[in-house]
Amino acid sequence: MNFEEILNQWEAQTQQPYGKKRIHKDLKNPTAVAYALENTQTLNPMDYWLRRYGVYDKDANNSENTALFDNLADKQRLRAMRPQAEIDLHGMTLEEAYGALVTFFEDALRRKYQKILIIHGKGNHSQNGPVLSRFVQKFLETNAHAGETGHPKGRDGGTGSTWVILK
Repeated sequence: MNFEEILNQWEAQTQQPYGKKRIHKDLKNPTAVAYALENTQTLNPMDYWLRRYGVYDKDANNSENTALFDNLADKQRLRAMRPQAEIDLHGMTLEEAYGALVTFFEDALRRKYQKILIIHGKGNHSQNGPVLSRFVQKFLETNAHAGETGHPKGRDGGTGSTWVILK
């Protein structure tokens, strides 16, 4: 038996329907699509699965996470409001800054603050560029309670500080 015969045998076996009982069960189910393939017609497995089970948007019904941002007016109000608390990380090492941020976030969540400010500096005095600002950015990306972030206007710290809207 050569490779061509093996390949032809494989194609013949895989294009067969997958059982009479399963076909009858699928015909009784109104959302299922019968998996009877014609010799000339093939069905993409992904299309078959989507037709059979449908598409479910898990975020469509999740209103508790979007309750804070249900419309544009709330977003604009939160962006424009002054931070309710702030922390200054100037002069701290990364380990000290991490501990301070964790404690600060826990306290802000306990007090139900909506917006906080983290002052990390611009890194002008660092030899290898800004260290704390990159650390704060990574911390906020991995923190589950940090929502939208941004830099305030220059009079409030500019790029040397970051405001955070809490979830």
